[in-house]
Amino acid sequence: MAKLHTRQKRRLQIFGRERKKRPKTFKTEKSANEYAKKHNVKSYILENLKSPESKRKKIRIVVK
Repeated sequence: MAKLHTRQKRRLQIFGRERKKRPKTFKTEKSANEYAKKHNVKSYILENLKSPESKRKKIRIVVK
């Protein structure tokens, strides 16, 4: 699609990129567990997305 000017975008109501939502990630296991409890997630596992050598964690909730 060719690039549109701002007024044409407003008229056609085209805003931003149509991006897919990314999964929510957390820095600590505690915050991930609290989020799962708050959103009534029953069976889940916590997956660390960073490498095992890394000191920092990036945790994602995976629903079973």
